[in-house]
Order: sequence, then structure tokens, then C-alpha cells
Amino acid sequence: MNIQLGRSKVVRRAYGIDEIALVPGGTTIDPEVVNTSWTLGGIEREIPIIASAMDGVVDVNMAVNLSRLGSLGVLNLEGIQTRYESPSPILERITSVGNDSFVPLMQEIYSQPVQAKLISQRIKEIKELGGIAAVSGTPSAALRFGEVISQSEADLFFVQATVVSTNHIGPEDRKKLDLQSLCRDMPIPVVIGNCVTYEIAIDLMRAGAAGVMVGIGPGAACTSRGVLGVGVPQATAVADCASARIDYENESGRYVPVIADGGIVTGGDISKCIACGADAVMIGSPIARSNEAPGGGFHWGMATPSPLLPRGTRIKVGSTGTLEQILRGPASLDDGTHNLLGALKTSMGTLGAKTLKEMQEVEVVVAPSLLTEGKVYQKAQQLGMGK
Repeated sequence: MNIQLGRSKVVRRAYGIDEIALVPGGTTIDPEVVNTSWTLGGIEREIPIIASAMDGVVDVNMAVNLSRLGSLGVLNLEGIQTRYESPSPILERITSVGNDSFVPLMQEIYSQPVQAKLISQRIKEIKELGGIAAVSGTPSAALRFGEVISQSEADLFFVQATVVSTNHIGPEDRKKLDLQSLCRDMPIPVVIGNCVTYEIAIDLMRAGAAGVMVGIGPGAACTSRGVLGVGVPQATAVADCASARIDYENESGRYVPVIADGGIVTGGDISKCIACGADAVMIGSPIARSNEAPGGGFHWGMATPSPLLPRGTRIKVGSTGTLEQILRGPASLDDGTHNLLGALKTSMGTLGAKTLKEMQEVEVVVAPSLLTEGKVYQKAQQLGMGK
């Protein structure tokens, strides 16, 4: 629906995850027989959840534990793990500094150069411990370290930036990343993001992306929407990019998973993203709350250390339970942030969806009052959905 913003501008209404609800159908299914498995780059996982490539979320041990539990974690190749031989003292500095000194400290810490030998070492450590070595870098990191990543035998490579496109215009004297060549020449699957529109999503798929990440600015520790004014609410962004996936599959015969990245906290959020068309979600703050997370109860955005224009902050998320509790339960909290897989399976069963494909077809309604209707006491007492 188009809206007249002013005499010179017609705009489209877009919707966030909190503004929609899922409608039960005519069938219900026992959650025990629901199938949540999905495949990315030939790797099948039971849990359609990826832990974000953030230094407070994923380190070597976390990547291994996520793999063991049926999920997937992505290691940031431009973070602390590849700048410092011993990351633990650096993480302690980040978690102990005050809010006023945080950004300058981050800029100092992340000014240390990335070491190619540490990229190889971290990938090797993950694989030796039986984990899936999924790693992430910006387009510039792909140019600088693509060969190292290939030779280190990583399993998946995520190319991530605030916005990625196949048509990037830069200074004439600066080499730019050719995404199509990267996808063709890399010996491992390349997942690309982020984007929020049909047009960019289908361009990335045509370039050879093994998966496309959707979301600009909804993350808990991200400030891009405030700093840049850029973004599309996640429900609309996911639905638009899922439409690109359908059209691309029809034209090519190749299915490219869509991954909703950011703004996802509860099992209900995950369920709604998949109902909007996502195949999986990428989450940061829910995993940062696990006892095993390297951030020690803190979480910060990937663009926080930018030396010119920081677009993230550090937030205190606390530690609420083990990684297994958060992913598989049993839940000890009542707000939907524990047993994310159980919540998804129960939602699918309630909606009559036996697979993720069927979940993508359930009815969705616009429901701005979904999270507040009848919740006066929860809100007043800061319980459950009122926290």
C-alpha cells in the first residue's frame, strides 16, 4: 500500500516483527514430529539458527559447541580472535571499561592488524575439535584474505557489510570485490549480506551466493538506523527477499536460503521470521546471554570499532543460562529467550506446519497490539512479556 508522504514523495508501508502475528490453520501437529532441519552450502543442520559473527558471541569453543548442539556459529575474521594470540585479556578490558570510555577503547583494540596466521589457526582449532568452521569477513577482508581462508579449509565463508551489492562504485585506484568471481572461484560456499530489498537479493543469488542475509540495523547492539537512517523493518525485508528466492529458483532451478539477520530475541521472533519466508535466522544477543559466551554478559556490534563512524554500541545482556538451555532447553525463563528450538517446534505444531517450507506458507496478519493486548499486569510487574 502506497502512502502520500508529501507532494514529491510516495512511500510504502513496511512492517517489523513486533507488528505481525501468525494465524493457526485447520490442523495441529505434535511438536515431536515437526522437522526443523535446513541446509546451507550442503551442510544440514537441525536448528535453523546461526550465531552472529560478533566477538562477544562466537569464539572457537562457542563455534564447536554450537555445531555439537545442531546449530552453527560464525567466527569474525576481523575481530579479536584474529588480531590477538591471547584474546581473553582483551575481552576482559572490553567488559570492564565504563560506558563513556568504551568506544575509544574499542577503536584502540581493533586498530591492531589482523594476522593471516591467526585466521588459519582459528579455523584449524575449530575443525580439530569437531566443529563446523564458518567464518565471516567484510568485502575488503575477502580481497585480502580469501586465499588464506580457502587454504585453511573453512567450511563456509560469510561476506558481510552493512549493505552489500553487486554494483559497488568506489575510487578508481582501489580494487573492488567482484562477488560473482568470488562465489565462482572460492572452493567453499559463500554466503552474502546484508540486504533488505528484492532487487539486491536476486542480484546476489544470480552472482552465486549460497545464502543471502537479510537485515539492516535491527540488531540489539547496532546503531546503523540511528547513525545512517538506513533500513527496512524486518518482516517486510524478509518477505521481499523471500520473493526473490522464489523467482530465482523458478528461473535457475537453484534454491538459495534466506537468513533473517538481526532484531530477533525470542522463539516467537524466530517463528515469525520463518513465516515471513526466511529459512533460518542469525542471532547475536540471545547467544551472548549464554554462560559460555566470550563476551561475559556483554554484547557489541560489528561496526562499533569503526575509526571514522562507529555504528554499534556495547550493551549488557547478562548471563541467563547455558547455551544448551537457550537453544534446546529446558527453559528456566518465561520470556521466550530459552529453548528457542522448542518454541519454534511448538509454534509450527500449533500452526499446522510440519516443515519449514510449510511454516513459510502460514497466514500472517498485521497485529500491532499482539505483544501488549491484555498484558497490563505483566508490564506493570516486569514479568514475562512485560520485561
